[in-house]
Amino acid sequence: MKTTLCLSTAALLLAAALTAAPLMETTAIQSQPDAAAPAIGYLKAGAEPVPAAAVAAPPGWMAVEFAGPHEAYVSNNDFSKSLDVHPGAAVRLQPRADAPVLTTMQDGDKSEITGLRTGWTQIKLFKTVTGYIKTGGVGPATAAPVSAAPVLPPAAPAGQPAPILASSGVADPLARSFQGTLVKASRILLVAPRRDFQYQLNNNDGQRIAFLDLNRVLSTDKVELIVGRPVMLSGVLRQSDNGRHLVIEVLSIEAR
Repeated sequence: MKTTLCLSTAALLLAAALTAAPLMETTAIQSQPDAAAPAIGYLKAGAEPVPAAAVAAPPGWMAVEFAGPHEAYVSNNDFSKSLDVHPGAAVRLQPRADAPVLTTMQDGDKSEITGLRTGWTQIKLFKTVTGYIKTGGVGPATAAPVSAAPVLPPAAPAGQPAPILASSGVADPLARSFQGTLVKASRILLVAPRRDFQYQLNNNDGQRIAFLDLNRVLSTDKVELIVGRPVMLSGVLRQSDNGRHLVIEVLSIEAR
């Protein structure tokens, strides 16, 4: 019993020491205590890691709390009719079934829909998750990769389509990125070329860039949650069947 108490006390003292000591360099937070595990985030140099309560870690690793919000993805099949994520659903780092799992949804977890993918929904998860960082006796941590943000062009003149940005990286070779405000399509004088084009993308002057074909995104009920917000979307630009309008066949939408 005395030995157990001493070990527990030592563990608590070690955790306290680790918490008090700021990190000397940017450190990866990994999903598992394994150097090959994917990074779920990073702690900057000078940050003080917070040990995760009651979570054991092997020698050379420390279980830490990683506060939200987190950008992550949930399968469309894991949503209820009220657009709540089912408890037990896997929250993944990328919109793929084989992507690493960030955490699992539990009752009471709060999230906000921020984008759509084919078969997936992007969410902002307001939850503290557990990750792992290397402790003493290891080499320098890998610095956080810098994601190059797209360079946004000036707003298009009124009535003109927005400039097409660089390829979005979607598998379709014709896919491009677009920015603007997502609004409901105008129904004045039946302007929309088809009844199923319920939404359009407007430029900064409130002029329509193009109608949106959301057939490949599905789950159009979720689009209501980002109506009126600035968005970045990827898709294929084409003309409508009658050749009088521009239409974007949407592959993904992200609220900005």
